[in-house]
Amino acid sequence: MNQESQIAPGMAAGDRVVLFDGVCRLCSVWARFLIRFDRKRQFKLATVQSPEGQAILQWHGFPTDHYETMLLVEGENIYTKSSAFFRVMGRLPWPWPIMCVGWVVPSIFRDWLYDRVALNRYRLFGRYDTCVIPNKDHESRFLGE
Repeated sequence: MNQESQIAPGMAAGDRVVLFDGVCRLCSVWARFLIRFDRKRQFKLATVQSPEGQAILQWHGFPTDHYETMLLVEGENIYTKSSAFFRVMGRLPWPWPIMCVGWVVPSIFRDWLYDRVALNRYRLFGRYDTCVIPNKDHESRFLGE
């Protein structure tokens, strides 16, 4: 089996893709944060509602109709919840990797807190009626653009 066949559709070897809920206001803020601080462009973005996001979700066996976590896909590996968050933060420029101090907390507690925010994100932060489309300056940061 060649290496390309082990990677989700639409991705290339070496891609790091952050999937996020495009109608969630908190998730959209997260995407804008990455666009601003990922100066080396290590990460590509995809909304879970996009054709690319749907293909990745399906490829990895995640539901395609409801979303409970941000995902980080690195080649054939996929990370969720706090693990995805810390892996992303660890690759950003200073001072953001300092957030990785949270790794010392056992994942059961980190993920419990993550789930509380994720399950209440629409109520706490609101939602858009439709998926937010990237502006022209940000199109190159999205998978498939």
